[in-house]
Amino acid sequence: MTNFTNCGNLTVNTALYNFVNDELLEGTSISADHFWEGFDKSVHALAPRNRELLAIRQKMQDQINIWLKENAQNGIDQNAYETFLTDIGYLLDEGPNFEVATADVDAEIARVAGPQLVVPITNARYALNAANARFGSLYDALYGTDVIPQTNHKAQTSKYDAIRGQKVIAYVRETLDKATPLANASWADVTNLAIINCALEIECGGGSTTLANANSFTGYTGDSASPKSIILTNNELHMQIMIDHAGVIGKDDPAGVNDVRIEAAISSIMDCEDSIAAVDATDKILAYGNWNKLMRGTLQDTFEKAGKTVTRKLVDDICFTRPDGSEAVLHGRALMLVRNVGHLMTNPAILLADGSEVPEGIMDAFMTVAGALPDLQRKANSATGSVYIVKPKMHGPDEVNFATEIFAAVEDVLGLDTNTIKMGIMDEERRTTINLKECIRVASKRVVFINTGFLDRTGDEIHTSMEAGAMIRKGEMKNAAWIRAYEDRNVDIGLACGLGGKAQIGKGMWAMPDLMANMMEQKINHPLAGANCAWVPSPTAATLHALHYHEVNVRDRQQLLSTRKPASRKEILSVPTASRPNWSDNDIRQELRNNAQSILGYVVRWVDQGIGCSKVPDIHNIGLMEDRATLRISSQHIANWIHHGVCSQQLAMEIMKEMAAVVDRQNEGDPLYRPMANDFDASIAFQAACDLVFEGRTQPSGYTEPVLHRRRLERKILDANAS
Repeated sequence: MTNFTNCGNLTVNTALYNFVNDELLEGTSISADHFWEGFDKSVHALAPRNRELLAIRQKMQDQINIWLKENAQNGIDQNAYETFLTDIGYLLDEGPNFEVATADVDAEIARVAGPQLVVPITNARYALNAANARFGSLYDALYGTDVIPQTNHKAQTSKYDAIRGQKVIAYVRETLDKATPLANASWADVTNLAIINCALEIECGGGSTTLANANSFTGYTGDSASPKSIILTNNELHMQIMIDHAGVIGKDDPAGVNDVRIEAAISSIMDCEDSIAAVDATDKILAYGNWNKLMRGTLQDTFEKAGKTVTRKLVDDICFTRPDGSEAVLHGRALMLVRNVGHLMTNPAILLADGSEVPEGIMDAFMTVAGALPDLQRKANSATGSVYIVKPKMHGPDEVNFATEIFAAVEDVLGLDTNTIKMGIMDEERRTTINLKECIRVASKRVVFINTGFLDRTGDEIHTSMEAGAMIRKGEMKNAAWIRAYEDRNVDIGLACGLGGKAQIGKGMWAMPDLMANMMEQKINHPLAGANCAWVPSPTAATLHALHYHEVNVRDRQQLLSTRKPASRKEILSVPTASRPNWSDNDIRQELRNNAQSILGYVVRWVDQGIGCSKVPDIHNIGLMEDRATLRISSQHIANWIHHGVCSQQLAMEIMKEMAAVVDRQNEGDPLYRPMANDFDASIAFQAACDLVFEGRTQPSGYTEPVLHRRRLERKILDANAS
């Protein structure tokens, strides 16, 4: 039975209470009594507004449902629709132009464009990998992926393939020629590198040359006459040429080049939201504890790899010598942000005076900022003394403003300067998209990040417009008018509000970690779209995606895009219904199979094993890095098709059972896996997946959290009783 401790007007899970007192606040200037007294007062003051905002969401959704039922049968009159949305306060007038005034923003956010990792904070190994992904081996990234096709289509083996290795080296030399060209030679011809008279001297065969742009030479490590590495810079990104004449690769290289390490994950989001399964105090302690250890620099993880015990910890900064002989340091780790949960969910870890559960977003804010206090002293993560919180799933400026009120309360209790806490606004809800300028305005002294995300944004699009008609197929959504306008307008508004050179404008995840050749072909579109960060699924992907930011100067691109005509709000409000659904039975079944498989493959791990992010094989056995957002779009899509008679509930259930058997087969190698198809009624995971679909229309904003949390708690209770 769970133990609780009375603390003022709060009833706190004892394990969480002790964790905060003994670990989270250890070594800080904040006493436990002061923290709990301030939290108690703040959460009781803020919780009523939290509930009020959620009630406003539901009221607006009810009004939209009624209007669409009455007006959308023969298509939507766009002008009438916009008038209606304005009348109910859903669509707001845009105020005068302004520019954000966020101060004390680290260069990794304000200036440097590059990849961004998002990882589950409850997995210490993943969190460390992400934090340590600031620099990555380009040789390894190319050799171990499909960017360079396999020779003769042979599978990769543990034995070094010298032919493939030469192709990797040639690829890297071509990359250097593009990013940091030589004056009158190619990097493929380099035979020696040395620093002479504060300049980089490069020997090529019988002669010597220099960099075409001498300012590209940033520094070196080791001795100037025989350096261990050369550090170059392009578009504010560093490349470290590693020199080791005795190295595995360097011994056969004329210049002794053993590797090229490039600056990769400039920032990382340590996620307390969609990529974790945190439903109670035990889960939250793990999340807050890992974050706190990252901010103290003490997080470690020990695991078995290739038959050896490996202990991973945070890497050190890179100390180097500038050309003039002075000493300098490169940040060795990605700048770490933390994503809190949104305003919807509550958590049983803390009960308020009336016995209700604490709003989880308020709890996250207090705990994660308290967890970051050690870094405000060390400044090993944020050199400017800021705490970066990405805030998801907010609906419009009132909810963004409420987040600023939460942050102000945290700063007051913890004795921090106003606006120490910076905010990332995730543009993934329709009411935020169409009111983005006003959302940014109310957080104009805190905002450091906006982004777009296909999965959640489409899930909200479907749920908001559920009564408008049958939605187009999921694969067609990416070409729909509304989403093109959404992607463009996010950048347009961000630039118009002065985010360029001050904040991150981000784009979404590449979900296929095994298909890096495709990523290299397609993801360059993100920096071309004006995004100075974009999400990647792994450190390897970050290393490869970084090449796009060498090719595209995002700041120049943003300046060019700032002159274009902004995308239309009217187009964003166009509803993606199928005007004349004429899909064949096979088309319908295939769409249902795709959606059902993506739901089941993720839910079964979330509910049964508490895994919130993993590589889940899709219907074609292609591994996709999935988090909770995939459930929202897939479940809402099936719910919409059932509601509008595209398919029956009976057919949807038939497909769910069919795909459960497929998912079971895909997970046969997992000893912890619980099959679903053996007994559908007894499988909590299968029941959870069905709840998401068949109760999808009634879930608040189409979110999956209420169902998942309820079913995960059910699973944990059964497991605890069984043990």
